[in-house]
Amino acid sequence: MKTENVVLMRMAKESLKGQWGLAIGTFIVYFLVVGAVQAPTMFYPPSGLISLIIAGPMAVGISIFALALSRKQNPNLGQIFGGFYNFGTALGTYLLMLLFVMLWMLLLIVPGIIAALSYSMTFFILAEDTTISPMQAIDKSKAMMDGYKAKLFRLYLRFIGWSLLCILTLGIGFFWLIPWVQITMAKFYDDIKTNQISTESI
Repeated sequence: MKTENVVLMRMAKESLKGQWGLAIGTFIVYFLVVGAVQAPTMFYPPSGLISLIIAGPMAVGISIFALALSRKQNPNLGQIFGGFYNFGTALGTYLLMLLFVMLWMLLLIVPGIIAALSYSMTFFILAEDTTISPMQAIDKSKAMMDGYKAKLFRLYLRFIGWSLLCILTLGIGFFWLIPWVQITMAKFYDDIKTNQISTESI
């Protein structure tokens, strides 16, 4: 049975109780690392290549952290660099996803959004399975999201109002919103994964 989005959001808040400091600090470090690489791009274009190279491993790393916090499995700051232990797969997956989404965007915006939703579980999959190939991870995400893309889109919409409130706080609220969104995504991943396992066992 699918868990309602509002329940997933509530569950994410429960997981964050007592962990807000760690979550906020970890996401600050994550964005500082990514931002430090991206910032010089306009002055030194080759740095854009470095940004492209680390994006995949960092996305896997933040997914490892989000799953650990969501499941209460000893989350720690160092996990955001966990994707570098499987560097080639993380990089290849990110580049393939970027290529596929861009190709779909060439058709129309809507197909591009649908493709992005289809691939949305990919980094969580890589966070759990270091033996899977980039294409296998993307295909597995597409299979997992079959029938769930609209639900995920509605989940994103639920955070729009919160984003507007964060803007009113001069952006300070995003320190709390971003971890909440990411942990909710981890809850979403575990929920559809559990549902599919239950369906397959019937």
